[in-house]
Amino acid sequence: MTCAGKTYDDSTAEVTVTTDGLPDWLLPVVHAVRIVEPEQLSRFLPPKGGGGRQSAVLILFGEGERGPELLLMERASSLRSHPGQPSFPGGSIDPEDGDPATTGPLRAALREAQEETGLDPSGVQLFGVLPKLYIPVSSFVVTPVLGWWHTPSPVGAVDLAETARVFTAPVADLTDPANRLTTVHPSGYHGPGFLVASALVWGFTAGVIDRILHFAGWERPWDPSRQVPFDWRA
Repeated sequence: MTCAGKTYDDSTAEVTVTTDGLPDWLLPVVHAVRIVEPEQLSRFLPPKGGGGRQSAVLILFGEGERGPELLLMERASSLRSHPGQPSFPGGSIDPEDGDPATTGPLRAALREAQEETGLDPSGVQLFGVLPKLYIPVSSFVVTPVLGWWHTPSPVGAVDLAETARVFTAPVADLTDPANRLTTVHPSGYHGPGFLVASALVWGFTAGVIDRILHFAGWERPWDPSRQVPFDWRA
C-alpha cells in the first residue's frame, strides 16, 4: 500500500516516498492508494506460492497545458512481449535495484523509465506504491509505483527497438466518456480501454488507470457496452 512519509535506505542510495508538497489535485490519488485493496485493483494477483518475474512500473503524473496528465509509452511492434501495446514505463527488477519487497520496485521503476523514455529521475517525487499485481500471459509480478513529475524533463523513445514512442495522456481525455470503451481479446477477456493520443490503451495499463480514476473519484459515467477488439485502430 502507500509508503507516504517512509524513507528507504540501503548501502547504495536513498529512496524516499513521501506525499509532502504534492499539488492539491493529486490528493484524491493519494487517498485512493491508501484505501484500495489488491482485489479491488485486479482479479489477477500474484501466485500465493510465490514465483513470477518481479517487476515495477512508474505511474507518473505531471501537469501539462490541459491539466493533469499521465506519462505513457508505446512498445515497439517487434518486441516478443506485448508488441505495440501502450504501457507505463517499467520492467524487471534487477539485483542492483535492491530488495523486491522494499527498495527494488522504487529504483526499478525510475531506472526503467529513464532507460525507456530519457526521463530525469531527479524531477520525480515518488508518493505511493500500489499492491503487487500479476500479468498471467508473461508471468510478471508488477509493483505499480506512483510519482509526481514536479520538474518535467524532455522525454522520447530512447531505443526504437524497444519503444515506438513516448506520449502524455491528459486526465481530461482519460475521463471523457467519448474516449472510453471495453476491449475484447480473442481469449474472451473483456477489460477497460481508452482512446487517447491516437492510441488504444488496453490490458494491464488500462485496468490500473481505470481503477485509479474510480477510487480517486475522477471517473465519469461511460458506456461499457461499446466494445472493440484489442487490436482495433481508429
